[in-house]
Amino acid sequence: MIPQILYEDNHVIAVNKAPGLLAQGDRTGNASILDLMKSFIKERDAKPGRVFLGLPHRLDRPAGGVLLLAKTSKALSRLAASFRDGLVSKTYWAAVESPPEPPQGTRIDWLIKDGRINVSRCVEASVAGARQAELNYRLIGKSDRYWLVELSLITGRHHQIRVQLSAMGCPIKGDLKYGAKRSNPSGGIALHARRLELPHPVRQERLILTAPPPEEPVWKGFR
Repeated sequence: MIPQILYEDNHVIAVNKAPGLLAQGDRTGNASILDLMKSFIKERDAKPGRVFLGLPHRLDRPAGGVLLLAKTSKALSRLAASFRDGLVSKTYWAAVESPPEPPQGTRIDWLIKDGRINVSRCVEASVAGARQAELNYRLIGKSDRYWLVELSLITGRHHQIRVQLSAMGCPIKGDLKYGAKRSNPSGGIALHARRLELPHPVRQERLILTAPPPEEPVWKGFR
């Protein structure tokens, strides 16, 4: 199934990735956004050759939301530079099992990644290889069982939001890897890339991309 297209021009295409769907192919051989969109564009535009699409940023498989793809190598290079140089504003929504205390603030931790089991954890700043992780957060909603937190990334570390919310005692719904009580039936987690704002790779303008959350009960319950 083709994901919702949020924006498209000659240089980029942005989609709303579903939780649990790969952004790009891996050793599992499962379908990925990259493969799906290449096939879709090839058929839609009746392209005779190969379709170029590149990913300038990452979005964890269990998470959903805005995913930006480049349609040319020039756009890919420039977008990758914008992400690398901190020119991109990233906003996420997370449905968590406990409310953050205080309800708004800045969180700074030091993280280290264990590539053998694909997890990151909080450690002391003095630990070799530890990298500073910083984000802003605020509580913006509540349902009967969960709390809605909006987060803005200052840094971009491996599993950063998942690790830091867990360290705050606020694991994301469905995120067993970082302390949630139970998994979600979909296999995803309630972490949604809500908004990206960044320079357009070619035009002298800013791109503002916003994705609605999934049509799932957890998101509909917030007030």
